[in-house]
Amino acid sequence: MTLRVDTICLDSRVLLAPMAGVSDLPFRRLVKSFGAGLVVSEMIASKAMMYGSVRTLRMSAHAPEEQPMAVQLAGCDTEEMAEAARLSEGAGAQIIDINMGCPAKKVTKGAAGAALMRDERLAGRILTAVVEAVSVPVTLKMRTGWNDHNRNAPKLARVAQDCGIKAVTVHGRTRCQFYQGEADWKFIGEVKQAVQIPVIGNGDVRCGEDAERMLMASGADGVMVGRAAYGRPWLINQIDHYLRTGKHLADPSLNEQMQTLLRHYEDMLICYGREIGTRAARKHVGWYSKGLPESAEFRAKVMRLGDPEVVKASIQDFYLPMIDRNAA
Repeated sequence: MTLRVDTICLDSRVLLAPMAGVSDLPFRRLVKSFGAGLVVSEMIASKAMMYGSVRTLRMSAHAPEEQPMAVQLAGCDTEEMAEAARLSEGAGAQIIDINMGCPAKKVTKGAAGAALMRDERLAGRILTAVVEAVSVPVTLKMRTGWNDHNRNAPKLARVAQDCGIKAVTVHGRTRCQFYQGEADWKFIGEVKQAVQIPVIGNGDVRCGEDAERMLMASGADGVMVGRAAYGRPWLINQIDHYLRTGKHLADPSLNEQMQTLLRHYEDMLICYGREIGTRAARKHVGWYSKGLPESAEFRAKVMRLGDPEVVKASIQDFYLPMIDRNAA
């Protein structure tokens, strides 16, 4: 089961969501190695992309093995968004994704992210400008609307299609819901019925059964997985396997999980440097270990460590006794 975004054919219709502070190069590369159809960069502000700060260049960096990948841009200035898209394409992005779904106050108070859903004319101008600025496919990620009284995603999806957008992802909540309540998968179906371009559903997909129920409720063409993949870069492959076969794919063995974590940790040190990488990796170490015996004590210990070699030794000290017990 594949998914086509204009000229790009994705091997899987299960995609990794753009997540601030999470979907960086090391995580995307790892998730892609497990079989994600598409990985998307962290949201990058168009103005920051134009100025090319070290942090922005790191956020937009990508590797050949994760292609095709998308760079997600956010902003509310037409010319800045167009220029940021051109720069992203020039740097190798194969898809440009426009963010009209971020609910964060620091984004929406600047009229970007989900706030653009309240100004359909400006949204249309930005969509058109970005499409005309690049030769690669442009996609859109949005929410169902700003609030329960203004769920205009179907209308905005039609605007997007008319502007040349090649696929739309819809998170099944309004901006004012943030991440509270349940994602409205049925409403995503109203977006699907409004357009001919692919529609990807997002929100509350934690397993293969969730993905199957979302697709049935919405008629969507694909599924985007976000927070459920924290510490589980293999989850997207498990969901894809279930959708293809109706059968569950077991979690990797504890030894495989440990090796994956160590590989992820080392990649973060290479990407960010030892000091920043050690700090940035702490949350990932915590997510990988969540639910395992004595993981709370392990996380508390790791959060205080500053030497990456000591962290890696602590990871092995945590996992190896469990691995030995399982092998006995």
